[in-house]
Amino acid sequence: MIAARIPLFLLAAILAAPVQAVEKPEADDPLPNRIQGDIGMLVDKEFSPIKGEKVRILPAPFAYFDYGRMFARLDTFGVKTLPLGYGYLEIAGRVKFDGYNTADNAALQGIAGRQNSLPIGLGTFQLTPIGGFFFYALHDINRSHGNLFEADYVAEAKLGEATLYPEVGVEYYSGQYTRYYYGISQAESAASGYAAYSPAAAAVPFLSLWLEVPVAKSWNADFYLRRKWLGSAIANSPLVGSGHADAGFIALVRHFD
Repeated sequence: MIAARIPLFLLAAILAAPVQAVEKPEADDPLPNRIQGDIGMLVDKEFSPIKGEKVRILPAPFAYFDYGRMFARLDTFGVKTLPLGYGYLEIAGRVKFDGYNTADNAALQGIAGRQNSLPIGLGTFQLTPIGGFFFYALHDINRSHGNLFEADYVAEAKLGEATLYPEVGVEYYSGQYTRYYYGISQAESAASGYAAYSPAAAAVPFLSLWLEVPVAKSWNADFYLRRKWLGSAIANSPLVGSGHADAGFIALVRHFD
């Protein structure tokens, strides 16, 4: 879910540099050239719905911060451009680990491996008086050439010294995306014994809980759990062994004001 982020971070820096070069830092600057947010390390655990896939446990850097016009939000990176509502129109890219290798997977013999997608597009984060809203429209520039859309809402609740962030949202995958990752071609059907499958677009609702617990001055322990409910076009694929996909992480992070 979260690793190998450096290439997109460098891309964001390159895109943002011309804008930052002409800005003069001021006390009331809404986009100050300093880190505002959290940086640390996490251990991520993700359960793939693909048959025969092993549970992924990965140590990875944690990045959820703004720096001038650049931003990092776990697996999403980009640059803020024009002001829009309670936020900005953003150029965004996302790191996804939706690909899978079938060479050593006995359940998928005869099925070709799938490469990770590389979605890039537009988005916005709207920090409103009633909570945060995220909207993304992304296009996979890698193998699937499909489109991904996302809308979600995050609230905030204080639990003593801790803070809970419940999130609810939905992702929408175009048919081109679902056919690449969950479809079975005629050639694959003949080689694997699975029936050919050509799924349509799919909506994937999700729910997550993020708990932030202070452990020392400017240091927090973060705990995250998420469940996605796969749309029928995905869940009915012969390649899929579960109707949902779970993920979570624990992290130790340093907060910067």
